[in-house]
Amino acid sequence: MIEDIAGLRRILLRDRRVAVVGLSAQWHRPSHFAAKYLIGHGYAVVPVNPAYSEVLGQRCYASLRDIPFPVDMVDCFRRPEDIPAIVDDAIAIGARTLWLQIGVIHAEAARRAEAAGLDVVMDRCVKIEHARLFGGLNWFGVNTGVVSASRAPCTAVGQPGRQCFPP
Repeated sequence: MIEDIAGLRRILLRDRRVAVVGLSAQWHRPSHFAAKYLIGHGYAVVPVNPAYSEVLGQRCYASLRDIPFPVDMVDCFRRPEDIPAIVDDAIAIGARTLWLQIGVIHAEAARRAEAAGLDVVMDRCVKIEHARLFGGLNWFGVNTGVVSASRAPCTAVGQPGRQCFPP
């Protein structure tokens, strides 16, 4: 299991093509946010979700075994009970790394992946770790470029029935 900073750095520098299993096309889902972040930082993201034909402008594959080219990392946004089958697929396609997102914990599947030669990261977010190790992580975990304690001026002053802030 990779848990040290040097190991995480090595993986994030080495593994540039990432299959994101469970990637959602819904912008507010964590998988979508993380994948968009990775694309913005130069990674090739390969969506894996049978519900979609395309996500984030990339062709989406129904399973890891359907991807016709090699991938370096398999990033899992699936329930723990789905991980053993994903490990089988990750081993079959020759992935280097199995990355299980925050809350996705399956020790036996992780041991099997390691026994097959994969690096395994468990219960961590790729986006958060990349931002933490290579910059870009602020108080909220996103870098919007807009952080302010100032409020915009109230335009409702002197207008009966209008409030500046919700009651």
